[in-house]
Amino acid sequence: MLPFVRLCCFGAIVAVLSTSVHAQTMTSLFDFTQSSDTDKWQIVNDGVMGGRSSSQASIVSVDAGGESKGETNAMRFTGNLSLENNGGFASVRSRPNGSLGLDPGETIMLRVKGDGRRYTFNLYTPDRRTAFSYQLEFDTKAGQWTEVKLPVDKFVAHSYGRPMPNMKLTPSQVHSVGILLGDKKPGPFEILVDSIVVE
Repeated sequence: MLPFVRLCCFGAIVAVLSTSVHAQTMTSLFDFTQSSDTDKWQIVNDGVMGGRSSSQASIVSVDAGGESKGETNAMRFTGNLSLENNGGFASVRSRPNGSLGLDPGETIMLRVKGDGRRYTFNLYTPDRRTAFSYQLEFDTKAGQWTEVKLPVDKFVAHSYGRPMPNMKLTPSQVHSVGILLGDKKPGPFEILVDSIVVE
């Protein structure tokens, strides 16, 4: 075999192995392939404190975008944000079902199609505090699929919207995740979530 051909073959093998190893390190948390997947999620809006925001979640078939040129199922989280009665947030969160198996140093990756607004990704632990979660914000591009990377070690504890940086997250205790909108901009919103994985 000629050296150049041998080198090309070696490069191809390395590329395949690299892709394979990368795929093996990815763990899917939610992929929204079934219409019943919304049963694993629940809506929590500011109505719990007298607000008037509204939202709903459903599984829809949408254009996958990118090179696939096909369709994919995604969770559609949509509604209307209201600031009336001191409200101002709408959220959807997964129902607790044991530890999600997160570890320090990992990264949560979302594939989303948003509306240009800034959302918050929440991590929940079996804590009895009200309105408590670990949060990290992310931006979306209107009408475009984007990949969002959220390092687990960057999440900050919040209670009633106030940061509590001294309360450190123990990743293995996370049993639920959620997406929240609370950017203080009243009006309609929509975000599609294709997948949530951990790397």
